[in-house]
Amino acid sequence: MIRRLLVLLLASAVMLLGLSEPAYAHANLVSADPAEGAVLTTAPDQVVFTFDEAVRGVPDGVQVFDPQGDLVEATATVGGAKLEVALPDQLGNGTTVITWRVVSDDGHPVGGALTFSVGAPTPVVTPPAAGVPEVPWTLTLARWLGYVSLFLASGLVLFVALFLPTGVPRRRLVTGARVAAAVAAVAWLVMLPLTLLYLYGQVSAWSSLPPTEYAVTAAVVGGSALAVVLLNRRRGAAVSAAAIAVMAPAFVGHTRAATPEVLVIGADMLHLLAGSVWLGGLVGLALTLPGLSGRGGAAADVLARFSTAAAGVLAALVATGSLLAWRILGSWSALVDTSYGQLLLVKIGIVAVALAIAGWNRWSLVPRRRPVLRAIAVEGAILIVALLLTGFLVDTSPESTSTPARAAAEANPGVRTTTLGDIEVQATLAPLRRGTNTITLKLSSEGVAPPVVRLTSDRAGLGEVPLKQVSAGNYTASVVLPAPGTWRMQVSLRVSEFANPVAELDFEVNG
Repeated sequence: MIRRLLVLLLASAVMLLGLSEPAYAHANLVSADPAEGAVLTTAPDQVVFTFDEAVRGVPDGVQVFDPQGDLVEATATVGGAKLEVALPDQLGNGTTVITWRVVSDDGHPVGGALTFSVGAPTPVVTPPAAGVPEVPWTLTLARWLGYVSLFLASGLVLFVALFLPTGVPRRRLVTGARVAAAVAAVAWLVMLPLTLLYLYGQVSAWSSLPPTEYAVTAAVVGGSALAVVLLNRRRGAAVSAAAIAVMAPAFVGHTRAATPEVLVIGADMLHLLAGSVWLGGLVGLALTLPGLSGRGGAAADVLARFSTAAAGVLAALVATGSLLAWRILGSWSALVDTSYGQLLLVKIGIVAVALAIAGWNRWSLVPRRRPVLRAIAVEGAILIVALLLTGFLVDTSPESTSTPARAAAEANPGVRTTTLGDIEVQATLAPLRRGTNTITLKLSSEGVAPPVVRLTSDRAGLGEVPLKQVSAGNYTASVVLPAPGTWRMQVSLRVSEFANPVAELDFEVNG
């Protein structure tokens, strides 16, 4: 078995090394036409947003505000990785603001705002609030209850059907499986309206939710119910139903955006199944062993059956968990650079403790029943905590918050992003042609004093550029660039009484 496992892991590694780079799980805006902060001579007919993965539209997810700050009628369409916003014929001169919101392929909302000007920027612009809502605690709680109860219901069914000898009492196990299946059904059904509220802001947007969400919920609820009903009648059918129920969630979430999709979803299915067998086995042993104290070797038989399979189950958990972490995060550095990676490290540490207890249980405590029961109880509690973290991982982005900014800068040569102290600064120079250009600075928060900008090139130097504040954290200026080539924008910002960091940003200006 060990040789076969090593061959499987080696084959998987060879396959992955030859495949494309993984996609980030949340959609990133990589470009917009017109670009952020652009100053145009005439109003465009439409604005096109391009993302790095397919997105879904949100009802009333796009709003367009004219230079007077009034909401104007616009039509938004989504196709693949593009969001197209058709603008009205007469926008007028000044700054137009577009707020947008879409849902990424992994089922998380993504949003932002875009501003562009016709003729000249509006002197004072107050962009409306844009972005995405925080994950509601009710949805996180429902996810945790849903996963724990699903793992427990399926795991107990699998334990009874695969590891419990004939003649051993099973009423408590069957009752526990039925209660867990009922809780799982309620939690997964409640998750549907909560997900609609989170993604679309309204429960009535049933048609906007992809069919996969409904199919997974149906598989979880129906599979769990069928498994507990058939447990005492047809073991094989009960095992199949329990496996379908616990593996169904692999078809939604972060694995939907990782590549190669077939391999990642397959690994996630095996990961979920192995976790269910482990948790169900621990709870099953805790419920079974006390009642076997006077039945000779029955307890030893149950322990031997489960502990023999536990080694393969734990190997599958470690192998599939490592594979999923690699493909979802995209790099090992993301383990410490992202909130998802840091939370995953905590989960890995908790599971490692459970693995250590499992090893101690297997090799040192099996001959002694009372210590085994205590170790099983602790191990099961640790796994419950790991499942709690899984509920948070489902709603956490597996990427660095700086990734979208970098992607946008690479796709749009007129946008550069830097960090001065703890303040993120986005600088825009448009239209990157010799002659009149517009500088736009967006600060995540204000410094002690306004920012200072200087522009220089190998041929000329403009010195300090006078900035005009148009709103909190937003500054603009108009400059005339006399020559093409590389222009360096020096941005300095006093972030405290003693700190005044400086950054240099390069822009390529055409003739």
